[in-house]
Amino acid sequence: MVETMRNRRELLALAAAPLLGQGPGLPVSGRPRAPHGAMAGDVTPQSATIWSCADRPSRMRVTWWSSAAGPRHAFPGPLCLPASAFTGRVRLGNLPPGETIQYEVLLEDLDNPRAVSEPVRGRLQTPRASHVRFCWSGDTCGQGWGINREWGGLRIYETIRQAAPDFFLHSGDTIYADGPIPAEQALPDGGVWRNLVTPEKSKVAETLDEFRGNYRYNLLDEHLRRFHAEVSQIWQWDDHEVTNNWSPGKDLRDDARYREKDIRTLARRARRAFFEFAPLSAEAVAADRVYRRIPYGPLLDVFVIDLRSYRGPNSANRQAQPGPETALLGHAQTEWLLAELRRSRALWKVIASDMPIGLMVGDGHDAEGRARYEGIANGAGPPLGREGEIARLLRALKRDCVRNVVWLTADVHYTAALHYHPDRAVFRDFLPFWEFVSGPLHAGTFGPNALDETFGPEVIFQKHPPAGRFNLAPAEGLQFFGEVDIDGRTRNLTVTLRDLEGAALFRQVLEPGGCA
Repeated sequence: MVETMRNRRELLALAAAPLLGQGPGLPVSGRPRAPHGAMAGDVTPQSATIWSCADRPSRMRVTWWSSAAGPRHAFPGPLCLPASAFTGRVRLGNLPPGETIQYEVLLEDLDNPRAVSEPVRGRLQTPRASHVRFCWSGDTCGQGWGINREWGGLRIYETIRQAAPDFFLHSGDTIYADGPIPAEQALPDGGVWRNLVTPEKSKVAETLDEFRGNYRYNLLDEHLRRFHAEVSQIWQWDDHEVTNNWSPGKDLRDDARYREKDIRTLARRARRAFFEFAPLSAEAVAADRVYRRIPYGPLLDVFVIDLRSYRGPNSANRQAQPGPETALLGHAQTEWLLAELRRSRALWKVIASDMPIGLMVGDGHDAEGRARYEGIANGAGPPLGREGEIARLLRALKRDCVRNVVWLTADVHYTAALHYHPDRAVFRDFLPFWEFVSGPLHAGTFGPNALDETFGPEVIFQKHPPAGRFNLAPAEGLQFFGEVDIDGRTRNLTVTLRDLEGAALFRQVLEPGGCA
């Protein structure tokens, strides 16, 4: 039977259902509730951000401890009010490195401070010098493949939780604001995929509340809430947090789904909802900035970049000279990234990119009939258009001997390992490097994408749908995530690409290099 929630009262009733590992659900009236659980984000050796969301005006309070017998540390939190969709975050400081931290979130009713919620508990791992393990992927609830409880919901999140990573990097498309969730979708075998549906997911998101409703929808899944409670997060965004192939030049005049045609208005509302529901650090929120460095101890720095907020419009991407139309990271972000990479003393430097470098991603055709590009790559030849920023970045890393840089991404809805080498490239002034692609987490599977030879990529491994098939349902099993292990003794970084059930599809061991 199709699960349909026709009004907010039904939605609140569902949200009050028991959370796995959280004890019984609370009544709709009485004490405050945290129906969407809690999660930790942007963990560093001595700090973490704790996020939660109330069901009414409340004050958030967080307590943490590092062992059963250890002291408890209480942190007063913010007011969770309608202006922030009742979300709140607390920064924990002075955490001990290399420890498993337990935390507890309580919500106090503003009208009656003695009315306190049931505790919502979670845990996080502060960085160890001996070993780091984390996972990454992207693309949640895309192409109409939503929460199907008959199939098991967002099952891949449970698979990743069981892998016990220190943290999870969500590489973008955390929601599909432009992708309504229908009650049913037909499957190739004649079966039916039945989705949980909500009012906010019944159409493309245009209002602030509809963007917020996309995040709430994902959090209705029990696997995702349990995953959030046990695995800290690093989030970035890509296009579907706003709309497909979003750039400042996106033209919605011919898209009948949208009554709001101003892309900047949509992007502003989408950005606000993302900052409300993402477990970003308070510093990132205050700076209104998605790009940031997450220092994760002596073995690892994670550089989260933003290829959306500062880009020029999608075009043929063949401009010979840099300018506003060729912007991707933009000047300020590029300068920041170069400076932070030079400054980093971590052994391995992971660049978390929301799009791949050498895989071609198109965006239809322009008015003259020329192919228009959504991504970095544009076909072949020397660096042109957006490729100019990447060439400048790679050249600077070689010049300054910034070694042990690995790129991780998602976006293209299949998994792959690509090696870039100047001997195969048109542009040759760079050090060889690896780029690993994963995803989708829970969305349609596509691929493979064509290669652009500019930076000399070679496909070492890829897994994607058979020829002629696309938008495969999660039930077909081609959902992917990647796992990274850094061994403090050997200093090697190992990447394993895994499927929905956690099976290893491909493994690559990287040894650290130094400067001559």
